[in-house]
Amino acid sequence: MNNNTYILTISCFDTVGIVASVSGFLHENNCFIIESTQFGDPSTSKFFMRVVFSANENNLGFAGLKEKFNATAIKFNMDWKLYNSDHKMRLLLMVSKQGHCLNDLLHRYASGLLPVEIPAVISNHADMEKMVKWYDIPFYHLPVDNNTKPLQEQKIIELIEKLEIDLTVLARYMQVLSPSLTKKLHGKAINIHHSFLPGFKGAKPYHQAYDRGVKIIGATAHYVTEDLDEGPIIEQEVTRVNHSHSPEQLLALGRDIESSVLAKAIKYHIEHRVLLNGNKTIVF
Repeated sequence: MNNNTYILTISCFDTVGIVASVSGFLHENNCFIIESTQFGDPSTSKFFMRVVFSANENNLGFAGLKEKFNATAIKFNMDWKLYNSDHKMRLLLMVSKQGHCLNDLLHRYASGLLPVEIPAVISNHADMEKMVKWYDIPFYHLPVDNNTKPLQEQKIIELIEKLEIDLTVLARYMQVLSPSLTKKLHGKAINIHHSFLPGFKGAKPYHQAYDRGVKIIGATAHYVTEDLDEGPIIEQEVTRVNHSHSPEQLLALGRDIESSVLAKAIKYHIEHRVLLNGNKTIVF
C-alpha cells in the first residue's frame, strides 16, 4: 500500500443506509475502494464495517478526510477510526521464562514478516535477555512479587507512555495484571494461552491433559481484561492428538500452536481487522 491508502473501521447501531453513505462519501471525495467488508449482528443490533481505500494526491489528505467524514459519523452515531496504512504499530512484548512465542515474534519482526516496531521487551526474569539483545532490542528486567507489583506495573506504564506503545503483547508473561493496568490497556493488550481453560489450570497443563487422555489441544489469543483469560477472543487453533503422544510431545505441539495463534492475532490487530462487539470480536 502507498502512503495515500487508508483504513476506515466503523461500529454503530444497525440501520438502513450505512454502506451507501460510506461508499457515497468515498466516491464524492474521489477515493477508490480496495477492500470492503461488513457485518450486522442480529444478537446485538450492531453494524461493523472495515474499508480499505486509496485517495489521489489532490485529495484532502488524512486530516481533511477525517474531518469531513465526521458529518457522516454523527448521522449514524458511529464509533469510528481512520488509519494511515503506512503507520507501523509499536509493540511492547512481555515474557517470563518460556521463550517460544517471543522467539517466533522476534524472528517474524527481523525477517520483515511482521511489519511493526518493537522498541522494548519486558520480563520479570532475566532468562530471555540474551535472545532479545541478539535482535538488538532493549531488554528491561523488572522483577515482581506481591510487595513490588504496584511499583513494577508503574514502571511498565511509564515505558508504554515514553515509548508511545500501540499494543502490548503478553508473549507467555506469567503474571496476572492488576485491574488498574488491564483497564488502562483495554483493547490494546493481547494474551496467549492454551485452550484447555477452564480445565487444567495451574502448573503443567499439558501433563494434566495427558493424564486425562485428551484428544484435542490448542491455543487461544484474546484481549486482556480484568477477568483472567476470559477477554474477547481474537484467534484460536487446535490439533488432534492421541494416546501415543507423550507429555513432552503435547507440550511441543502446544508451543507451536501458541506461537502461530499469537502471531495471527497480532497480524489481525495491526491490520485493524478486529472490532470489539461486547465480550466478542468481529474479525474481518
